[in-house]
Amino acid sequence: MEERIRFNLNGRETEITIDPTLTLLWVLRDQFGLTGTKYGCGIGFCGACTIILEDEAVRSCLLPVSDVNGKKLLTIEGLAVNGQPHPIQKAFMEHDGLQCGYCTPGMIMNAYGLLLKNPEPSRQEVIDGMQENLCRCGAHIRIIEAVQSAAREMKGGK
Repeated sequence: MEERIRFNLNGRETEITIDPTLTLLWVLRDQFGLTGTKYGCGIGFCGACTIILEDEAVRSCLLPVSDVNGKKLLTIEGLAVNGQPHPIQKAFMEHDGLQCGYCTPGMIMNAYGLLLKNPEPSRQEVIDGMQENLCRCGAHIRIIEAVQSAAREMKGGK
């Protein structure tokens, strides 16, 4: 049985009538064409599907779409403003914090969630905050540097 689900998606009020048990990951990808949110493991372990729900980084592969009713969510596609990359996106590019790029959207969204909670994380806090997002390419050092650089830029420093 389908339900009408209303939520704010990347700054826009959105409504969809759909099976409420479908996972948010597949609704974002298949119904809204937002393919930046990636399918990785399907069990919430790798972090490739990370989005921001009510200012919290969450795994969209585990979340039934019904859980976003009335809430605000942000995907990688909504992070840039007026075509300008967000400081986290710029920092990942400047610090070469990506290789194959598959995990990058989830890494960036997790980093965004981390910086919402802790705008000045120490190196160890970045490591701890990012450890549940997996990257097989080995860009971890550059990712840590990118997150710390973005934190400085977001606070107005360089």
